[in-house]
Amino acid sequence: MGTNRTEMNPSSEQLVDRDTFRNIVGHFTSGVTIITTRQDETNWGITASAFSSVSLDPPMVLVCVNQNTGTCHAISKAKKFGVNILQEKQGDLARKFAQPQTDKFQGTDIEYGELGVPLIQDVLAHFECRVVENVTGGTHSVFLAEVQSAVAYEKAPLTYYRGKFGRFDEAGK
Repeated sequence: MGTNRTEMNPSSEQLVDRDTFRNIVGHFTSGVTIITTRQDETNWGITASAFSSVSLDPPMVLVCVNQNTGTCHAISKAKKFGVNILQEKQGDLARKFAQPQTDKFQGTDIEYGELGVPLIQDVLAHFECRVVENVTGGTHSVFLAEVQSAVAYEKAPLTYYRGKFGRFDEAGK
């Protein structure tokens, strides 16, 4: 399994500054996930909005995880992770998993999936994934992964827009 990528040399061109980039990219509304893994008998997890489907054949997704997090290092070693898509009532859970160096799983209902990764209960959907490629993009690792299992439930999604959590309302209603 391979991927094609185009490399550019941004050093010869003017780039947008960090604050402008953060502000403008915050205008993109996304869902909210918690990426989880288990490595050496320890559970790891982090809130992430950088999740996307990549391919239907084979079924693939990608997640982007900051390289300065324990979760990133654990995924690199374990080569597997879970994606927990949060429902609209889980904003506090998203904040909890966004905090560094806390016992994020304390008080969080989980079960272990087919790959042995922790899956958070009462979410909108789960994916269990095997990493097939790890690409570096600036401060983040981009994990491309094949999906081994997936489950969805009938709930409303939690959304993320300009640094805040919210809910989805269908347009035109």
